[in-house]
Amino acid sequence: MVLYGVAALAVCLLVGTLIGELLGVAVGVDANVGGVGFAMIMLVLVTHWLRGKGRFPEATAQGVLFWSAMYIPIVIAMAATQNVAKAVTGGPMAILAGLAALAAGAALVPAVARIGGTAEPLPPLTEHEKQEA
Repeated sequence: MVLYGVAALAVCLLVGTLIGELLGVAVGVDANVGGVGFAMIMLVLVTHWLRGKGRFPEATAQGVLFWSAMYIPIVIAMAATQNVAKAVTGGPMAILAGLAALAAGAALVPAVARIGGTAEPLPPLTEHEKQEA
């Protein structure tokens, strides 16, 4: 059911938000630190685990796909609500955290690129598929 996919996303978002709030308390800021990111990582891990167990039907995947299409606008809306000017003037920690995240992301690109190996190219489209596109 599509509803199960949306429910899986909702549970991951709630747990990710809780983790983000706890991390914010741990580092001494009055904010959610990475809750949406934790939620998305959790969703990827949970869906991968469920697919491996054969308990992730196509209809459930459709519920997750629907919200994954909404992910970027949601993140942009959340980022727009944060007070970036205050974070930067509050000290160098915001800049250092951003630079550390940038460096870690850049360092992980080669490792992520090696995951999986090469795959066969997709077959050419049939006439029916060309008409639908």
